[in-house]
Amino acid sequence: MERDCVIAGGGPAGMVLGFVLARAGLNVTVLEKHADFLRDFRGDTIHPSTLTLLGELGLRERFLALPVTRIESLDVVFDGTRMTLVDFSSLPAPDNLLVLAPQWDFLDFLAGEGRTLPGFDLRMRTAATGLVEEDGRVVGVRASGPDGEEELRATLTVAADGRHSTLRDAMGAAPIEHGVPIDLLWFRLPKGEVRTPPTLAYLSAHGMVLTIDRGDYYQSGLIIPKGSFDALRAQGLDAFRARVAKAVPHLAGPVESIRDWEQVSLLSVLVNRLATWHRPGVVAIGDAAHAMSPMFGVGVNFAIQDAVALANAVTPFLRAGVAPDEVLAAFQARREVPVRKMQRMQTVGHRLIMRPGAKRFAPGWVLAVMERLAPRIRKVAARRIGIGFLPEHPQYAGGHG
Repeated sequence: MERDCVIAGGGPAGMVLGFVLARAGLNVTVLEKHADFLRDFRGDTIHPSTLTLLGELGLRERFLALPVTRIESLDVVFDGTRMTLVDFSSLPAPDNLLVLAPQWDFLDFLAGEGRTLPGFDLRMRTAATGLVEEDGRVVGVRASGPDGEEELRATLTVAADGRHSTLRDAMGAAPIEHGVPIDLLWFRLPKGEVRTPPTLAYLSAHGMVLTIDRGDYYQSGLIIPKGSFDALRAQGLDAFRARVAKAVPHLAGPVESIRDWEQVSLLSVLVNRLATWHRPGVVAIGDAAHAMSPMFGVGVNFAIQDAVALANAVTPFLRAGVAPDEVLAAFQARREVPVRKMQRMQTVGHRLIMRPGAKRFAPGWVLAVMERLAPRIRKVAARRIGIGFLPEHPQYAGGHG
């Protein structure tokens, strides 16, 4: 085979997998269909589990030297009552914080580090268009790039090309959808004159608005009922701005900066999972295997955990020139456990925030109980959201940092 592994998709899953495999001495090609990574409104939360991974790879301090935002806790405002629900500072140091970094910066960082490794080959403007099969086994991909069509052969092919994966379709795999009652509208807002502590979300009977701090502006999101965007657009931008301002009054001024629907991006929220993530010679990871809701901001970190777990599973076999089916099956069995648990949490959360006809987000007694339990909730939430249910650690690409 030309390569030990070819990976479709230069997102967090594909880039981390490519780096870890190349760090272990393997020859890897990562295909990214775009010319750069500069696309907004992607997940930009780097959780403590990912910081730990970067430390184990010797990359932590170099990454944190980038212009990132560091957050030790997350507040949520319920019906005007502010609560700190996540306290990352309760986690073991030094990875006891959440980092916000535009995803393009994170991917550029990984690309730069990868290029220092002889086995790492990143091809931009090159899209995987199909699978190459021989005797019932996938042996590589067909790709289209600046020099035209080509075949890249590899012992293992990985579909890391997102929730609308071309290679997943070529595998003949269709995800099982778990009904989601919400969509999300992303938009930028200037911070305005009213400054508040870092606040993940505002929830009330008037709606739910996310406010992710990106330094001099908020990456903001408005939760809407599934499939209702066209109806909202028909009401006009005044109605949209009023909806945001009613949910978060101090954003009434900043939301006036939205002057065109081009400033608003629709994310159709999906929660799904493949029944089988693999076929002989090919496996799906990240969103291609299981789309996560933006709730808790864990999608990027689950994709990265997939990448590390897969590298741990296949590295010794790729060194021998094979990718046994049972190894891919064992990888899926391992990663399905945390994915199922988190998707279950997200599904419960969706039902909670879309309670129809509610006059308040939560009855007063519920908020009183939450306030009383807040210290315990903060620690549990930090562990479940920040570290996850099954954190992965690289076994064949150690480092210090």
